[in-house]
Amino acid sequence: MNQLRFHSGARAELRESALFYEGELRGLGAEFVAEVERTIEFVVTHPNAGSPLWSNFRRAFVRRFPFAVIYRAKDETVYVVAVAHLSRRPNYWRSRR
Repeated sequence: MNQLRFHSGARAELRESALFYEGELRGLGAEFVAEVERTIEFVVTHPNAGSPLWSNFRRAFVRRFPFAVIYRAKDETVYVVAVAHLSRRPNYWRSRR
């Protein structure tokens, strides 16, 4: 099984988005986190399954929410660089290593 690492920005995006959804509807924040976690579990198990984006970065869409997990896989590590909203600031995560 691959190791999982998070960029601090990706962790903050997950937290902020979960709080936003929770503020919209009670329980929706937890559902968002569960869907992101399901997506991450999938890419950890199948690191080449995400769509190639740029350089060695890949994208896996989050079910039910307009988000994608942006990651790169190298050796035995999957590094999540962003939990990105699909309609905001495209490619902002490119500077994250």
